[in-house]
Amino acid sequence: MDRDDLQPGMERRLELIDDLSRTQIVQYAGASGDFNPIHTDEPFATQVSGYPTVMGHGMLTMGMSARLFTDWFGDGQLVDLGARFIGQVWPGDTLTAVATIVGTRETDEGWMVDARLVTTNQNGLDVLSATASARLAH
Repeated sequence: MDRDDLQPGMERRLELIDDLSRTQIVQYAGASGDFNPIHTDEPFATQVSGYPTVMGHGMLTMGMSARLFTDWFGDGQLVDLGARFIGQVWPGDTLTAVATIVGTRETDEGWMVDARLVTTNQNGLDVLSATASARLAH
């Protein structure tokens, strides 16, 4: 990908998941080692914590969202990623990420592209915002 191909304001959209399942949340708990009962134990999530059900991990949402950057810029090119968790993700949610190029810049390591991203659920509510920098492959 050439820096001339990436202009500020360019967008890319990706549906990350359609109908997030409890199984996927528990699989992520196993993969990450994060077995906080808010994510895996329905009675704890509802009766103790007062939520309507278990919720997805913030890092699960971030990992799925980051896929938009790696799909766009290539594996191994992402050099910086910062995310802010804005809202909960629930079983049944459909998540969509939209990334926007904010600029390109030359560094000692070569050309970099900077982008911002917002992930929303099926109701249009933001659940995550992120910024990223990626190395442009030669």
